[in-house]
Amino acid sequence: MRNTVLTYLVVTNVLLFILMGVDKKKARQKAWRIPERNLLLLGFLGGGLGGFLGMHHFRHKRKHLIFKVIFGLGTLLIGITTYFVFI
Repeated sequence: MRNTVLTYLVVTNVLLFILMGVDKKKARQKAWRIPERNLLLLGFLGGGLGGFLGMHHFRHKRKHLIFKVIFGLGTLLIGITTYFVFI
């Protein structure tokens, strides 16, 4: 169970980090974008830390309060999950 949870959290966070970079690149190219609801959902489902890192590394979506709130909740979810599974 621990390995499954750890794998899920790592994959979710890495995926959201990558998607933030892809969306930023697409925004610069004025091309098709990743829907915000998909980024927010992934952030809420445990990818909040990857979302925060992506926001700062790619300088993307940093002015949107909803992203900060949802990614914060996702990061909190990671903390709670880690506490109950690994402690």
